Amino acid sequence: MYRQSGAIMLVILCFKESNMVKRFFLIVCALLSISISYGQKVNVMRIETTNDLIIYYPQYSDVDLACGKMPEKTDTNVLFCCEAAFTGELLKEFKHSNIAGHHVSGGKFYKGYSCRPNTGCFVYYQNKWKFLLHNYAAELKLAANNGGMGFGQNMIIYDGETQPSFRKLQSKFEYRALCEYHGKLCVIDSKGVVSYASFINSLEKIGVTHALYLDMGRGWNHSWYRDNKGTVVEIHPKTHSYTTNWLVFKK
Repeated sequence: MYRQSGAIMLVILCFKESNMVKRFFLIVCALLSISISYGQKVNVMRIETTNDLIIYYPQYSDVDLACGKMPEKTDTNVLFCCEAAFTGELLKEFKHSNIAGHHVSGGKFYKGYSCRPNTGCFVYYQNKWKFLLHNYAAELKLAANNGGMGFGQNMIIYDGETQPSFRKLQSKFEYRALCEYHGKLCVIDSKGVVSYASFINSLEKIGVTHALYLDMGRGWNHSWYRDNKGTVVEIHPKTHSYTTNWLVFKK
C-alpha cells in the first residue's frame, strides 16, 4: 500500500516537473522570438534603378490624398509624399476647387475644376487600387463611400497601351508617374532632365502596365520619402507654398 502511494506521488511530481519544463521551454522560445523580431530591420522602402529611371516601392498599408497641407516629416506613418493632381491658380488660401478634377481625400468627395488633360484616374479603397481611363466618376464616388481616396490626372500608359500625349514630346523636364509595374504599385521618376518622349519610352521599355502622370512643375515637385532607417530623404526641396494636394503612402 505504502509502495503504491509512493509510486503515485512520484508520478505526480514528475508530471508537475514535466509541466514546469514545458512552461519554461515556451517562455524561452517566446523571449527568443521577441529578441529576433527586435533585431530584424523593417523595410519600409524599396528602391530600384535602371539606366533612365528611379523606381520607388513604398511598403505601405494605406494610400491617401492629402489636401491643403502637406504631411509633416515628423509623422512617422508617412513613407512617401509627392504632388498628385495639377493646381489651377497661385492662391494664398487653399480651395478644393483649385485642384484639377474631382477628387476624394480621407473618404470625402470634393469638386475640383475641369481639366482637359485629366484622361485618367487612380483610386484606392478597401485595400485595393485601380487605374481608370476616361469615365471614372462612379469610381470616385465608390472611393468616397468606402473611406478611400482618388484623383484625376493624365494617363500616360493604360493596360500596356501608350495614350495620346497631352504635352509636347520634345519638352525637357524631370518627370514622374504613379505606376503599376509587375503587379506592384510604385512611383517612377526620370533620372534627371529628359524629354517627355524619352520618359515615355523608358516606361514602355521596362513594361509598365499603367502609368498616371504626377505634377512635377517647379515647386510642385517638392517630395520626400522615409528610408529603412527611418530617416527622411528629400527628393526635391520646397520652393513655394502654392501646392494643393499630395499622394501619400502610409505604413
